[in-house]
Amino acid sequence: MRNLKRGLMLFVGLAAVVLLAACGKSTSDTSKNGDLKSLTVQFVPSSNANTIEAKAKPLEKLLSKQLGIPVHVSVSTDYDTIVEAMGSKKVDMGFLPPAPYTIAHKKYGVNVILQSQRFGVKEPSGEPTDKLTDSYASEVLVRKNSGINSIEDLKGKKIAVQDVTSDAGYIFPMVELDQKGIKPSDYTTVTVKGHDQGVLSVENKDTDAAFVFNDARNIVKGDVPTIFDDTKILYMTKPIPNDTISVRAGINKKWQDKISDAMLKITKTKQGHDILSSVYSWEGVTPAKDSNFDIVRDYEAKADKLN
Repeated sequence: MRNLKRGLMLFVGLAAVVLLAACGKSTSDTSKNGDLKSLTVQFVPSSNANTIEAKAKPLEKLLSKQLGIPVHVSVSTDYDTIVEAMGSKKVDMGFLPPAPYTIAHKKYGVNVILQSQRFGVKEPSGEPTDKLTDSYASEVLVRKNSGINSIEDLKGKKIAVQDVTSDAGYIFPMVELDQKGIKPSDYTTVTVKGHDQGVLSVENKDTDAAFVFNDARNIVKGDVPTIFDDTKILYMTKPIPNDTISVRAGINKKWQDKISDAMLKITKTKQGHDILSSVYSWEGVTPAKDSNFDIVRDYEAKADKLN
């Protein structure tokens, strides 16, 4: 079983090669005092990367209009890539989940400026509530006819997980299962890219269970109308802080505030709201501070000790 630190260490060498070979922008376009001349924005692939990029691209014009500088939007290949890209100043602003944010903050001084807001989720229907929240949960998803009725039944089973830096897709459920006596060595993990793929792996019986965010089934409901009839939530974790909008080190406070103000304005427009809602199911953003993510650091430390 890979742990968090081992996964990151193995990635760093590869990331350096990939970034040097593939990134068209060697370093970010900033002046010596930290003013931005252009803004490079990157999303992480919570589902199909090509689909996300098509939905996110219109943000370029909206942000450029607000900031008065060119804006470039792309989607990273995975969580680790965006962390390294922000560390090497190839990406200025990242839509980072909590664990990648805390890693980027520790390694490279990346700073959170905003945190997402979503509607809560009603279970078992998966329908949204009418209340905005700044946290969510991870769930362990199984098929209703799988014979898996308790977490003890996960022993010897195959579980779809996300990257080792994924809060909902790896860290939180793995740590909490371990705390309840279900060790990582008790089951086999299969890494998939995107929470939609985790859900589909259970639906298609490729895996027995999946660690996904609550309720990731809504992503595939359009293509698999029976997904809620076919599957059930076996376990839900404690609340996880919502995703971040973070900026790399070296951007001065004036521009951090400009970006924050711009995103707050954009998310209140219909077009801006529709972009973030379609990409990540965000309903808005709210100012954030680093200490909001201390619980994530605690879980990361525990995950790193798992064998």
